[in-house]
Amino acid sequence: MNWDWDKLKQQQGSGSGGGRTPPDMNEVINKFKQFKLPGGPIIIIIIIALFFGSSAFYTVGVDEAGVIQRFGKYIRTSQPGLNFKLPAGIEKVTKVKVKRVYKEEFGFRSASRDVRERFSPGSENVNVSLMLTGDLNVGLVPWIVQYRIKDPYKYLFKVRDVRKLLMDMSESSMRMVVGDRSINEVISKREEIAIEARHVLQAEMDKSESGINIVTIEMKKTNVPGPVQASFNKVNQAVQEKEKMIYQAKEDYNKAIPAARGEAERTIKAAEGYALDRINRAKGDASRFVAVYNEYIKAKDVTKRRLYLETLKDLFPKLGNKYIIDSDQKNLLPFLNLGKQIGADK
Repeated sequence: MNWDWDKLKQQQGSGSGGGRTPPDMNEVINKFKQFKLPGGPIIIIIIIALFFGSSAFYTVGVDEAGVIQRFGKYIRTSQPGLNFKLPAGIEKVTKVKVKRVYKEEFGFRSASRDVRERFSPGSENVNVSLMLTGDLNVGLVPWIVQYRIKDPYKYLFKVRDVRKLLMDMSESSMRMVVGDRSINEVISKREEIAIEARHVLQAEMDKSESGINIVTIEMKKTNVPGPVQASFNKVNQAVQEKEKMIYQAKEDYNKAIPAARGEAERTIKAAEGYALDRINRAKGDASRFVAVYNEYIKAKDVTKRRLYLETLKDLFPKLGNKYIIDSDQKNLLPFLNLGKQIGADK
């Protein structure tokens, strides 16, 4: 296309005061009509068809979901594979990774470059992992949140900044769970805390309609701040010593108390046996005495003689040597050494 630049410059240079005047639009349009492409309208049709075809067909990956908007309004969600939509300017597709596991780290810096460290708002020196426990101790509680996008529509349109919401809710949930436990529980029961924090965080994200599914929360090594580490170790040592002494005391208690109870039971049983024996003996003696008395009433002389003879029978074997002396004997001295003389003769 040939333009008459000299004429154009002449027209621009003419006029009052040497000012520039715009070119005649009719002349420009006539010049444009004289311009022709090789192949004519066919090339233009092919270009338009390629443009609309490339913007109408799109592919969604196997780990993605396509969110279709028509003039900015949500219309549908397309599945993986080749899909069709209205050309650009009418419908727009946004691809969301629904199977990728995203990760957010709190309270520590990972070796990877693509992970972020979360700090409390307004202060870069105070780490978000610095938390107050239920027993008014301070602990460093780092953790990792792994999540997926389960609802692309809610993820894109229900919350303005889903990641910021996730980080704020994760910090709030962890502080709530840690605030209900002692520092020793926070250190020793990390798995239990992680499970409870995951349930709390998932409930908050569902309430906010964020479209996020919390896969897991992983607790890292929990400790106390460096300046109080030595004091904390001393406290733990004292607590362990206390528990050791309590355990030893319980062990001694478990040994002494059953032994004392057994001895008391044995003494009680022995006393009951002795009491029963004494009672039975007393009852037997009383019964025997009553029987003897009844016989004595029937025959007093015979019974008295029988009792006298039985008493002598029991008594004489216990007396040793017995000397029977005539009642008319006056001098007893010869009989005093009778036993010794018999022993001397032998």
